[in-house]
Amino acid sequence: MKAIQIQQYGSPEVMQIQTVPDLSPQSGQVLIEVKAAGVNPVDTYIRSGSYALKKDLPFTPGFDAAGIILRVGSGVEDLSPGDRVYTSGSLTGTYAQQTLCLASQVHPLPENISFEQGAALGTPYGTAWRALFQRGRALSGQWILIHGASGGVGIAAVQIAAAAGMQVIATAGDEDGRRLVKEQGAAHRFDHNDPRHMDEIYQLTQGVDVVLEMLANVNLDRDLDIMAKGGRVVVIGSRGRIEIDPRKTMARELNICGLMLMHATPEEKKEIYAAIENGLAAGKLNPVIAQKRPLDQAPRAHHQIMQSPHRGKIILLPQ
Repeated sequence: MKAIQIQQYGSPEVMQIQTVPDLSPQSGQVLIEVKAAGVNPVDTYIRSGSYALKKDLPFTPGFDAAGIILRVGSGVEDLSPGDRVYTSGSLTGTYAQQTLCLASQVHPLPENISFEQGAALGTPYGTAWRALFQRGRALSGQWILIHGASGGVGIAAVQIAAAAGMQVIATAGDEDGRRLVKEQGAAHRFDHNDPRHMDEIYQLTQGVDVVLEMLANVNLDRDLDIMAKGGRVVVIGSRGRIEIDPRKTMARELNICGLMLMHATPEEKKEIYAAIENGLAAGKLNPVIAQKRPLDQAPRAHHQIMQSPHRGKIILLPQ
C-alpha cells in the first residue's frame, strides 16, 4: 500500500509517499481501507518534533480518517467488514491507504455523511465537544466566544454550541470566514483583526461565560478582560508564550483550562463520540470541507493548515 512516511522530524518536506507492507489486524484491532484522511494542526506539531508526543521513527502521521472496514481482529464486536466508519485515533497513522485502529477508536459513519466529512470528525468535533462540555462546562443560554471559528475545530464548536442553545459569538479573519460561521449557527460575528472587536464583544455580552481559545499566545490576556464572573477560558491552541496579569482571574474567579483530547478518559471518549453520533443522526452536525488533496500533497497541506484564513477542513485522498 501507499503511505506517507516520516524518517526524521522537520519541515513538511520530510513527509514522503512510499510503498509499505499491507497491514493485518491483531486481537481487538480493526483494519480500515482509508477513503479520506483529515489534516489537523497537531499533525504538524508532531511532524516538526515540537510536540510533547514523540513517535518512533519512521512513522505515518495522522489520527483522523474515514473509510470501509476490511477486516477485524478477534474479540471485536459490533464492527464488521464492509461497515462505513470514521476514526478518532489510529495505531499506524491515517495518511495511508490502510490504517489499523483499536475497536474503541472506530465509529459508525452515517450514509448521509461523506467519507471526506467523516475524516473531519474525529479530532475537530471531539476537541470541540470536550472543550465546551467537559472542560468549559458550557450550558444552554450562556455566551460562548469561539476564536478562529472558521477552522475545523471552530466550525465544529459553532455547530455544537448552536445546537445546544448557546449564544454563539465567532471571530474570523475575513468576510468569507464570517459568512461561513454565520451559516453554521453563529449569531454574532467579529473580525479578529479589528483592534476594537474585544471591546465590542464585551459591550454586547457584559461578560462572556466560555471562551474557546485557538491562539492563546495572542488573545489570552484580552480574553480575561471580557469574561463574566466564574468564566472559563479553554486553551485549545497556542503557538508561543504570553504575559498575563493573574489578578484579572481573581476579581471574577476566572478559570483557565488546558485541553488535550488524548487525555480524555475512556469514559469521557465514549460520552464525546456518542454525542457526536447523536448530532449526526439528528442532522445538527455537518463538517465543512475546505480542500481535498491527493496523498502525495501532504507537505503542501501542512503548509496550508498553519496559514490563515481557514474556512473548513483540509482532507487527503489516499486512493
